[in-house]
Amino acid sequence: MNLEFFIARRLAAGGSRRALTVRVAECSVALSLAVMILALAVIMGFKREITRRLAGFAGHVRITDVRGLGGPSSDPVRCTPELDALVRACDGVAAVYPYAVREGIVRTDDAVQGVLLKGVGPDYDWSFFEEFLVAGHLPRTADSVRTKEVLFSRRAASELLLAPGDRAEMLFADPEGGLRRDRFRVSGIYDTGMEEMDRMLVVGDVRDVRRLAGWGPGEASGCEVTAAGVAAGVAEAGAVAARIEDALFRSELEETANLAAVSIGEEYAHIFDWLRAHDVNAAVVIAVMLAVAFFNMAAALLVLVFERMRMIGVLRTMGMTGRAVQRLFLWRSSFILLRGAVWGNLAGVALCLAQRHFHLLKLSSEGYMLSEVPVALEWGWLLALDGGAAAAIVLLMTLPARVAAAVKPSETIHYE
Repeated sequence: MNLEFFIARRLAAGGSRRALTVRVAECSVALSLAVMILALAVIMGFKREITRRLAGFAGHVRITDVRGLGGPSSDPVRCTPELDALVRACDGVAAVYPYAVREGIVRTDDAVQGVLLKGVGPDYDWSFFEEFLVAGHLPRTADSVRTKEVLFSRRAASELLLAPGDRAEMLFADPEGGLRRDRFRVSGIYDTGMEEMDRMLVVGDVRDVRRLAGWGPGEASGCEVTAAGVAAGVAEAGAVAARIEDALFRSELEETANLAAVSIGEEYAHIFDWLRAHDVNAAVVIAVMLAVAFFNMAAALLVLVFERMRMIGVLRTMGMTGRAVQRLFLWRSSFILLRGAVWGNLAGVALCLAQRHFHLLKLSSEGYMLSEVPVALEWGWLLALDGGAAAAIVLLMTLPARVAAAVKPSETIHYE
C-alpha cells in the first residue's frame, strides 16, 4: 500500500476529533460546488427551455419567401409535394409543416388587441401546445368541414375576457385594401409562460387564413421544419437550415425560386445573444466559488501542517523525502475535497430537482421571458464540472503542500 496514502487516510479518520478548520474547508467546498451546479443548471435550463419553446412556436427552421423575411406578411409559398420531398431529404429534418399567418385585431365588448393568427394543417404536431393547454381543447383542424376554432393564450384571453366556447370577432386587412371581419370560436387556452409570444399568437386552421389572404389551397406563408433529436438546439437548427438552403439553391423546381431557410438562431438572434451574455455570469460565479474553496482549503491545510510539525519531523528523520511529505498532504487535501464534493453534489442536485418538480422560484416573464426558473441536469457537464473543479483545487493545493515539504527535522526538534 502507498505509505503517503495510508498515513493521509489515518489522519482523515479523526471522527469527531477533526479540526474545526477541516470542517470549514469541507463546508466551503460543498457550498462552492453546490452554487456552481446551480449556476450551470440554470444557464443550461434557460438555453434549452427557451430554445424548445421558440421551436414550438416557429419550428427550428422556417422556409419562406425572401421578400417576406423579417415580417409576418409575405408572398405565398407554393407548398407542393415536390418541395416537401426536397426538404425532407435533407439530413437532420424530422418533419415539415406548412403554415399561414395573418395580422389582425380581436375586438370584444371590453377590449381590442392586435394578434397574429397562425393557421396550421391537419398533419400539424400539436404536442407542444397540448403540453401547455390549460383549458378547453385543441382546434380541430383535421375535420373535413372547417370548424373555425382557434387557440388563445391565457394572457390574451384574460385581457379580452374570453373563455373556451366564446366567440371572438377579428378584423383583417383585405387584400383589395378594405377590412374583412370574421368570427371564430375559442376552443382552448394555452400558457407557455413566454408572455410576449403568448400575447400575440392565436392558432387555428390554415384554411381560414388562406381564405382571409385570398390564397389557393396549396399556398402558405411558408413551411416550419422540425430538426431531428429531442434536444435539438441552436447549433443543430443552424446546420439543418444551411443544408436546406443549399438544397433550395441547387434545386431546379420552380417553386423554390426566392425561397430562403432561416433558423431560430437567426430569426431570434437578439434572444440568443442575451442568453450568451449569461455565459459570462456563469464563468464569474465558477471562478469566485473556486477561489473561495481554494483559500479555505489552503487555510485548512496550513493549519494541519503546523499541527503535524512533530510528525513531519519524525517522518523526515526516518528518511521520507520532501516530495513524499508533499504527496501525503495532497492526499489529505483530496480527502477533504472528496467529502465536500459529495455533500456539494447532493445539495446542488437536490435543489435542482426540487425546482424542477415543485417550481419554487418564479420569474417575471416580462424581464426573463419565462415565468419560472428552469433547470437542466446532465451527467456530461456535471461530471466535467466535478472533475474540473477537483483538478483545479488539487493542483492549487501543491502550493501550501510545499510548506510541509520544506520542513527540516532540525527545525522541528528546535520547535518542539
